[in-house]
Amino acid sequence: MDSRTGSDGRSPPSDGAAGASETRHGTAALALGAVGVVYGDIGTSPIYALREAIRAVAGDRSPAEDEVLGVLSIIVWSLTLIVSIKYALFVLRADNRGEGGTLSLMALARRNAGSSYTPAIILLGLFGAALFYGDAIITPAISVLSAVEGLEVVAPGLSDYVIPITLVILVSLFSVQRLGTARVASVFGPITALWFLVLAGIGLYHVAANPAVLWALNPAVAVGFLVNNGGVALVVMGAAFLAVTGAEALYADLGHFGRRPIVLAWFSLVFPSLLLNYFGQGAYVLSHAGPVGQPLFQMVPAWMTLPLVVLATIATVIASQAVISGAYSLTRQAIQMQFLPRLDVLHTSETLSGQIYMPQVNLLLLIGVVILVLEFGSSSALASAYGISVTGEMIVTALLLFFVIWKIWKRSALLAAVVVLPFLVLDVTFLWANALKILDGGWISVAVAALLVLVMLTWRRGSRLLFDKTRKTEVPLTVLTDNLARKVPTLVEGTAVFLTSDPESAPTALMHSLKHYHVLHKNNVILSVVTTEQPRIPEDERVEMEMLNPLFMRVRLNFGYMEQPNVPKALAICRKLGWKFDIMTTSFFLSRRSLKASEQSGMPVWQDKLFIALARNASDASVYFRLPTGRVVEIGTQVTV
Repeated sequence: MDSRTGSDGRSPPSDGAAGASETRHGTAALALGAVGVVYGDIGTSPIYALREAIRAVAGDRSPAEDEVLGVLSIIVWSLTLIVSIKYALFVLRADNRGEGGTLSLMALARRNAGSSYTPAIILLGLFGAALFYGDAIITPAISVLSAVEGLEVVAPGLSDYVIPITLVILVSLFSVQRLGTARVASVFGPITALWFLVLAGIGLYHVAANPAVLWALNPAVAVGFLVNNGGVALVVMGAAFLAVTGAEALYADLGHFGRRPIVLAWFSLVFPSLLLNYFGQGAYVLSHAGPVGQPLFQMVPAWMTLPLVVLATIATVIASQAVISGAYSLTRQAIQMQFLPRLDVLHTSETLSGQIYMPQVNLLLLIGVVILVLEFGSSSALASAYGISVTGEMIVTALLLFFVIWKIWKRSALLAAVVVLPFLVLDVTFLWANALKILDGGWISVAVAALLVLVMLTWRRGSRLLFDKTRKTEVPLTVLTDNLARKVPTLVEGTAVFLTSDPESAPTALMHSLKHYHVLHKNNVILSVVTTEQPRIPEDERVEMEMLNPLFMRVRLNFGYMEQPNVPKALAICRKLGWKFDIMTTSFFLSRRSLKASEQSGMPVWQDKLFIALARNASDASVYFRLPTGRVVEIGTQVTV
């Protein structure tokens, strides 16, 4: 995903009528972009959502009219309550300086929550982030597979080629990620808009032929269906929930487009198109007796089936791209917040900071997606694994929203509960319904989320224990600098920058440099890079400088959790503050730690080993902080964790 706008996601306003016109034009352009990126996932749900929900109640027989209307009503009101009301009207207002997403909401919620609530909020944020990854491996698999299955309608003999074609498309999609998606993303909006218009047109044709399906707009139809079909009600709800998978993207992509364009795109195009298509599918199913097959592809004329399959496949690739890019963005946020070790972040655009490629994440997602396609073999089978991650994310969002309303918006806890509780009840009901799928494959997303929570908790706890342990053995920085100022060692020309996570203690690299070389540079900088809970930091707040004595200066570089640290570029700002920084006369000193497990670490030995494995696979600090490789000196130390 790319950051095409300012921190609030909107184009800056201009003066006068021309400015108002430009603002409207900018909003419309952003809304079109949001159609492609934000709504790609939920826009492909019509391929399989209604089909699976009706099969859940009717099985292999022809569904009755009340069953079709009941399923339609559940889908309609799920979209209305969850997407139109919960996300569009409430959650999108809980932005963290223009940014959205689980970790942004977590950072916002913990800002004024107090120490007693902070651990619970952090744990909620970690669970929400971990659940996203479960969603990220299932979405590409089920979306592309369901579209390619449309070939079976074109020519039943092609059924043996569905999985190979799906795998070729998915492998190709993940392979081109390293090239960047800026150019491709520019056509996401128009193509997805065309997809929604086609969905609306097809649906409208069949609704006009059987307008009785509009009776499903009455919420009493959904309630009556659930009451009269208690035995399968939860199963049907679990399948109908597939219609709202992708709703969490509204909030996750808030920073890229802004609230107004996202809401505009939903109510003007996406929501009406989805409703028309679902009603159209329902009308088609009612007018054609027999088991439900592939209604979306069967409800069009024969000459249109193949073009629709091609368009559906393109739409699912776009939906998959949005999820992949979202995984990169979320991973970078988690790294910045110290929930994950440093991973390689490659920028694929010189102008768009949000255009990134993370090879390790890309490979892991590809492996997971391929395994799912081969293991399940059909979108119907995969539907059993889908939904649990999304419902879990939605519950996390509702709980964090409670803290935002209470602590950030300064409303009473009672009012916050009144707002959040109805959504929470609905989300928990859907989670309960989706929990029935656990034995049929739903355990996969739960396992992925559990593994990632374990990894993130291990990294965070291990990093804290390592920090506390090394601080006990390190010399306070002021003690060392005062001693060196009184008894100056041999000085050499140039500037030495010592990177450290603890600006109060003497960096290990500095101590070992003095021990081995017995010299000191004329200018020495103790540098710490700090990630704040703001998404982005203004340039005038980037650098904090403090002169300790003529030989030493302490510098703190502040970055937002949405930003990639670029240390040389940030240090160049110091020129404005009086330090004549010259990269060609500066050496960067890093300490490379070799970790060993210990039974006295504070964590079980197996968790120690996991932490050490994560640390060993972390990307090089010089690459992560964009340090010039020819000016970096690494000094190794051994630490028992």
